Amino acid sequence: MTSKVNASHILVKTEQEALACLTYMKQGRSFEELAREKSLCPSGKKGGSLGWFARGQMVREFEQAAFSGKKGQIIGPVKTQFGWHLIRIDDTA
Repeated sequence: MTSKVNASHILVKTEQEALACLTYMKQGRSFEELAREKSLCPSGKKGGSLGWFARGQMVREFEQAAFSGKKGQIIGPVKTQFGWHLIRIDDTA
């Protein structure tokens, strides 16, 4: 079982904005570029990187999504109290 996840995310206000970001990625824009441009989270400045975290460190919906993914996968849109997230699984341990 995965005990830690290294993930990046893009946080936006609406599901539509999150879906638009997925479309931009399909058109060739990078996750990091979109995080810097669109994310409301301070992590956006770092291309969305949240680094490593264990269970119990993130809000429940975010954690469930992040720990259900595989390395390289982009999950979302995921709704939390903060808004809508696209979560990229960078690594697992």
